[in-house]
Amino acid sequence: MDAERDVVVDIEDVTFSYRDSPAIENVTMRVYKGEFVAVMGPNGSGKTTLLRVIAGMVKPQKGRVSVKGVVGYMPQKEHVNYSMPVRVWDIVSMYLLAKKRSFSAMSGLSEEERDRVKRALEDVGMLDYANSPFTALSGGQQQRVLLARALAIKPDVLLLDEPFNGVDLPTQERIIELLSDLSKRGVTIITVVHNVSPMIHHVSRVALLNRKLIAFGKPEEVLTAENTLKAYGVVIPVTVCEEGFLHPLFGDIHG
Repeated sequence: MDAERDVVVDIEDVTFSYRDSPAIENVTMRVYKGEFVAVMGPNGSGKTTLLRVIAGMVKPQKGRVSVKGVVGYMPQKEHVNYSMPVRVWDIVSMYLLAKKRSFSAMSGLSEEERDRVKRALEDVGMLDYANSPFTALSGGQQQRVLLARALAIKPDVLLLDEPFNGVDLPTQERIIELLSDLSKRGVTIITVVHNVSPMIHHVSRVALLNRKLIAFGKPEEVLTAENTLKAYGVVIPVTVCEEGFLHPLFGDIHG
């Protein structure tokens, strides 16, 4: 597991600031091929910034970031521009077309790429909505379409920012199973979540962040009273399920 060739995301002493206000400070972490990592922390703790740094969307003022392979990125729904009346198919095709500098979904995609779009929509249960306007979908359906867009490029590293916002429980379970399956097939998953409890049976490690990386390791190592107090300012109670997994009980505390 510790072999250098298995390291897919390597972050070393990274700091990024917005207008001299640090969003993340001195973060160091290594993520290995096929890991399923959950990033947690309170609002404003730098979780989205960390994903943007990994994706290469922003350049850190300090430190080094190395990522191997193709990166797929699913932003928060709130960060998507809704002003363009585009179809679901167009949204999912967007990253593939951007590589070709073409935005004609039918003429710009090869047959193999169209199959990718169809498969991604099937994987998230949205193929029947391919010709529907994106803006006509529910919030949960839009989340699924944004996930399909990230999947269509066949990423080696998949970054997700709060993928369960506005998603009902059956869809959440479907997405978690899909992500777990991708992880088993060697795709490295890093997802920001408010509450890791629904996916605790599947994640490899948890990163607890509050500008600085407070802890990074197995859930039972990270979600201790001492660490959650440092991150959230309060101790997060936990319970252990029949399978022996530790589940944090967040209640009204927002991550």
